[in-house]
Amino acid sequence: MAKKQEKTPIIIDEQEYFFEDMTPEQQAIINHISDLTRKIQSSEFNLQQLAFGKQAFYNELKKALDPAPEVIETEEM
Repeated sequence: MAKKQEKTPIIIDEQEYFFEDMTPEQQAIINHISDLTRKIQSSEFNLQQLAFGKQAFYNELKKALDPAPEVIETEEM
């Protein structure tokens, strides 16, 4: 007995469509949209890492530029 294949629902402007019912051109457009969405999310993740790294280096620079606290030497008695 053949297993019933589930269709992949896609919601566009609150309208439900099924990927399998779309034309090859429409399916290609959906694939481009999905790929671009993944790339945008990856770019945003990379941007967060870069911004954090930049801030970490800035903080290190500030620490390196701060004068070291003076050490008061006491004479031994």
